[in-house]
Amino acid sequence: MKIKGILGLALMLIVAVFSLAIFSGSTVGIGEMLPSDPAEVMMENFKFVKNIMIWFMLMLVAFLMLFIKKFEWGVALAVLLSAAGSFIVYLLIQDLYFDAGWSQDVMLMGVICAITVVIAIGCFLGTVKMWQYLLIGLLFAPVFALIEWVMGNVTLYDNVYTQDPGGSMLVHMCAAYFGLGCAIAIRDKRAFNEPMYTSTHSVSFVWLASMLLWVLWPSFVTALLPGDMVFWGMVTCYLAGMGSILSAWIVCVAIQKKVNPLIYTYAMLAGPVAIGAPLLMVGPWAAILIGIIAGAFSAFCFIYLQPLLCKKLGTLDVMGVHNLHGIGGWIGAFSSVVILAILSTAPNYMVEVGSEAAVTNLVMAFIVFALSIGFGIIMGLILKFTRGEMTDEQIFSDEADFIRNDAPAE
Repeated sequence: MKIKGILGLALMLIVAVFSLAIFSGSTVGIGEMLPSDPAEVMMENFKFVKNIMIWFMLMLVAFLMLFIKKFEWGVALAVLLSAAGSFIVYLLIQDLYFDAGWSQDVMLMGVICAITVVIAIGCFLGTVKMWQYLLIGLLFAPVFALIEWVMGNVTLYDNVYTQDPGGSMLVHMCAAYFGLGCAIAIRDKRAFNEPMYTSTHSVSFVWLASMLLWVLWPSFVTALLPGDMVFWGMVTCYLAGMGSILSAWIVCVAIQKKVNPLIYTYAMLAGPVAIGAPLLMVGPWAAILIGIIAGAFSAFCFIYLQPLLCKKLGTLDVMGVHNLHGIGGWIGAFSSVVILAILSTAPNYMVEVGSEAAVTNLVMAFIVFALSIGFGIIMGLILKFTRGEMTDEQIFSDEADFIRNDAPAE
């Protein structure tokens, strides 16, 4: 698409969004949004801090994917465009269709929608044109809102709903399979030829992002929990993270003798991914066990499953999103099913347990998988037919998108 076309598309989208907002008006006034009770004010301030922390995590995801030497700036811009598009459209859907108004909870879900699509684009980063990342964000928000609604409203039994407080299914499985669906439809086999050269500088950014994401993860999994449940969510999240730090390292050293930082820095986050569904169902030691299993499986999948899966699908999962978020999401979903099935009462906060709750979580995991990969394939076809010609030099390169003033090579 030429420059004029891109600018025209951007202007059209801006005009459309603001026209809808202006002519529809907001459903809630500023005065109605302000709580008067001191306890509510404190909780609102607490949610404000979480909101900022999750935005921080979203930006760190960009640095987690910023290791291909000739595509560093491109990753950063792709993250910003897709996040902005999805966040705006998600809020628009909530305000106009669901009549949700404006609140900290809606803003938190908006950034969670944005971070989900940012994870998803990791499956096919570098294989579409820059303007298309904005398109992805705009079209992903309705998909996320639909899956969120299905998880919150569709049930097999009366008053038995899906339990996924930390987003193993809603965020991680959705991101992995939506992104993989896009990659399958785009199916640019030239991606297999990319050597993905790195530098110490770029991989150091990945290390930093991974370690900071690990620290901030409890703010993500407890984002919408009541105040009295936040502490337990923090405990189980950190302990699951400790488990994956250890098991991912053991698997990497046992199989490859040395640590590949581009495997380890991802797999060490598998524990926090997996603990999302059983977050409030388990005690500390069970959380460590879930983290150990998730970290080991994730590292194993990076080493062995990634080449096999990509070969069978005929497409490259560029950032190995499936090995962290897809596998971690399934481990979280299955562990919650097992725990719900064997417990008569939950150890913390009286989580609804029993066979009906277990079946509900199991069925919903497959529904999320099917919806995510199905809509991902549709999105991938849209990207493929709107991409136009993309030369070999444009694949995994940000040269065409930025003004550079690099010093000449000596």
